[in-house]
Amino acid sequence: MRLHSYVVARDYGFAPNPFFGVCTLATCKPVIRRVAAIGDWVIGTGSKTNGREKHLVYAMRVTGVMTFDEYWAEPHFQCKKPNLRGSKKQAFGDNIYCRDTDTGRWRQANSHHSINDESPNPKNVKTDTGTNRILFSDDFVYFGGAGPEIPIKFRNWGSDHKNVCAVFGHKNQFPPKMVEALIAWIRSLNASGYCGEPLDWRGTP
Repeated sequence: MRLHSYVVARDYGFAPNPFFGVCTLATCKPVIRRVAAIGDWVIGTGSKTNGREKHLVYAMRVTGVMTFDEYWAEPHFQCKKPNLRGSKKQAFGDNIYCRDTDTGRWRQANSHHSINDESPNPKNVKTDTGTNRILFSDDFVYFGGAGPEIPIKFRNWGSDHKNVCAVFGHKNQFPPKMVEALIAWIRSLNASGYCGEPLDWRGTP
């Protein structure tokens, strides 16, 4: 079991998507999506820009993985396909990729990662599909913009002063005892599932 930590720079409920009872990481963070295994933990912390760099946005224990085509076709995840004219939860759906059956090229649904004219965003397509793998979890907690401050001991652990909070990219080289203690702290919060709105929903209609 490993812990993968990164900064949620843009918290719209898109990456991760914590709605409809399952937390999915299907866009952005291609390296984490490539290397994380079932049973690993992924945590996202707040950004310094928003003054939330010491706070937990979400934590998920990876309970499954899929390819984009599997995700797109899975009946249970049709609710994760975006509807920009629906509710906020629908508008930020992350089930946006599948391959064209004729050309084999990636198709991107109109979504948070598309261009304003509803056409695919080539940059996002390249980044997102660089790893043809999505992570999902039914064992997660998502606090959004109201997450708790991470205890100082996890931001200054041991003689080498390990900090669970990443700055750029992601981190996954943590001492096993630190990982165990952090997960125990997360469990001690007695919270699960969707517990708070995404930070960047504030002030939006």
